[in-house]
This record gives sequence, C-alpha cells and structure tokens, in this order.
Amino acid sequence: MTGTTLDDYTDRYARRVRGMTASEIRALFAVASRPEVVSLAGGAPYIAALPLDAVGEMLGRLGSEHGVTTLQYGIGQGTLELRERICEVMSLSGIDAACGASPEDVVVTVGGQQALDLVARLFLDPGDVVLAEGPTYVGALGVFQAAQAQVAHVAMDADGLIPEALETAIADLARAGRRVKFLYTIPTYQNPTGVTLSEERRERVLDICERAGLLVVEDDPYGQLGFEGEAPAPLRARRRDGVFYLSTFSKTFAPGLRVGWILAPHAVRDKLVIASEAQILCPSGYAQAAVATYLGTMPWRQQLKVYREVYRERRDALLDAMADLMPEGTSWTTPAGGLFVWATLPDGLDSKAMMPRAIAARVAYVPGTGFYADGTGTGAMRLNFSFPPPERIREGVRRLAGVMEQETAMRRVFGAVGGAAGRRGQAGSDVPGPDLA
Repeated sequence: MTGTTLDDYTDRYARRVRGMTASEIRALFAVASRPEVVSLAGGAPYIAALPLDAVGEMLGRLGSEHGVTTLQYGIGQGTLELRERICEVMSLSGIDAACGASPEDVVVTVGGQQALDLVARLFLDPGDVVLAEGPTYVGALGVFQAAQAQVAHVAMDADGLIPEALETAIADLARAGRRVKFLYTIPTYQNPTGVTLSEERRERVLDICERAGLLVVEDDPYGQLGFEGEAPAPLRARRRDGVFYLSTFSKTFAPGLRVGWILAPHAVRDKLVIASEAQILCPSGYAQAAVATYLGTMPWRQQLKVYREVYRERRDALLDAMADLMPEGTSWTTPAGGLFVWATLPDGLDSKAMMPRAIAARVAYVPGTGFYADGTGTGAMRLNFSFPPPERIREGVRRLAGVMEQETAMRRVFGAVGGAAGRRGQAGSDVPGPDLA
C-alpha cells in the first residue's frame, strides 16, 4: 500500500463503506454535553418527567422475578405481548384493526433506526433513488447512504411536503431513467423542521405515490406529542397497501431501551423478520418486557399528557426568546408538536461555519447541512427545545443571537465567508430546501 493514511485498512473496506461520514449531531454530543454549554442540538426527551422511582422498581422486578424469561433469547419478530401493546398504542392515532393493523404484521426493532435499516435492506439496491423531504432526518440519510442509494429531496413549505414538487421529482427522475423505490416521509411534527403535512396534502401525496407505483415509508416518532389538538391521522391509517409505518418508544418512554417497530404489509412481514434475525438474532427480551409492562401497568396515556405539557412550555420558551432576541432577518417554524424548530438565518450567515464560534460562546445547535444529502442548508439550523429547562433555553438563544450578530458584523467588515449566499436552498416561506439533491 502506498501513500499515507491514518487507517491501515482503507484498501480492504467494502465499496459501500466509501463515503461514510459521522453524523453531524453525533459529532456534537461530546461538546454539547458539557455542563457549561446550553445544548439546543440533540433530540433527547426529558426523561426526568417519568415517574423514575416506579419505573426503577418495575425494571428491578423484571430481573429478579422474571429474569428466567426476560434475560433469555426470544423470537425474531418480538414478543406477542409487546406486539399487542403496540397495536393499542397505534390505535390512539387511528391505526387499528379496521385498517388492517394486527400484531401479526408488527415487527419489533431495536429503535426506529433499525426499522429504517431493515426497510433499506429489503428494498434498496445500489444506485436506487429514495425521495425524501428536504430537509430530512439525518439518521435516515445515513441509512440510505449505507445502502448505496441516492436521495432526491422534495421541497417543503409551512404545510409540509409540496405535492406538486413530488410529482415533478417523480417525472424528472423517470425521464432521467432513475429508479425510485419509495418516498420516505415524516409527515407529523417533522424532524428537523417541526412542520406537519396538512390534511388535504396527505391524501394527495398518497394518490401520487399510488399512481407512480411508489412505496411509502412513514416515520412517526413524534405523532403523539402534539400540543395543539389532535394531529392529522397518519398515512397508514388511510391506506394499508404499500405503506410501511415506523415508530419508536424512544420519544414517548425511554430511548435507552431501544425499542421500536414496523407495521408492514403482510406479504413483507416474514422478510423483515428474516433480515432482522440476520442482524441481531432477536430484540432484547428485557427491553421488550420493560416496555410491555410499562404499557400494561402504568398510566402511560397520562404520561403522554405530561410530556405534551412539558414540551409545550419549552417550545413557547424557545419561540418567545427567538422573537425577543434573534437578529433581524431570522425566521423560524412554529411547530404544533414534536421536539424541534427550524430556523433560517439572515442572508450571508453560514450555520456550519458559525458553529465553532457558537461552541466558544457555550451554545450548541445542529447546522442545516446535516439534514440534506448534498450538504446544502448552510443558511439554516435545527434547534431542540425538549431537554433544556425554559430559563436555559432563553439563555441559549441569547448566546446564539450574540454569535449571529457578531457574524453579521464581521461580514459587513470582511465580506461573505464560505459562500453561504446561493446555497441556502429556499423552497418555501418557512423551510429551505432544494427540489432535488
């Protein structure tokens, strides 16, 4: 081997490893977790809102009284008890037996991330195209990249994915001879924008995908965390054929347990189980028992209300602070649920270039570039409001606004840095994003 490298195994890796990069969010964790830093970066739920004493006692009993089963191997699909409980949870959103939801078609996964990976393994060949909102969940981009697929972003606005942009993307890719496998979408309280796909657009998006023969992968981690009335019914509550519904208990119970699921069309269920068994053999029996017991013995519906109230207060604290403190030219979304606000910066500011100075000012956010497959989004950032208390949120915004004002002043003196202008990708009044990436 010639040349110099810090990795002696570079020439031995599989082709699919090339181009793998660390998540911008994960790379921030080491810095953002410092106590002096106000982190508006991650998407961590506020676990302290749980009745931790009762949860701790429950977990202890699962080991001491039921360890013979909870600490043993299990089946690849997941326990029937948990799959039945999952169907109870989905029924709150309108996904019930009347629309074909059954424990037989639920596959338990290691969080929502494994659910995404399983769908990618089943359907994506190298060079295939996935349509996704622009911007979209950074973890999904990593999964699709690992599958050697390409992501084509579809523009959004304040009402979510734009149906006309979806039709245009499908037509353009067809003319180019590209093979599109599915639409990946987070229609409710989207990550990273907080935007919700409107009622009218949900039917139109489903109709467009049906006509084009596209599968729909609906990711719904936040749908039960609404602050302002009921969210529109999920896509899976409207159509059963061709719609994969993915969710997780990471945002509504405990991310450390790593329990999620897929509700799949019946014909695909067995292949998902086989793929999961090849990856992990079986999901954790202890983690499954913990979730099933929590759902069966504790007031989890009331706990959802607690989370909603906590997150509503913190969302309002973030929005109020931004209205009071952010420099002129900044705009942002107003989420009706979920964990995130998407902010568009004043012209000329680059959220990625600005990040080191923000960390020096002891505040963290996620640059918008992490949510696009092609690295656009320099003119935007994602802000999380679920974890810091309201007073820390306001202090974080104060620090961030100060950094932005300094950047603007430097730009006036020295000119544009990094070419942020022109790479902002404005696609709507609230949500920047290119039509295609």
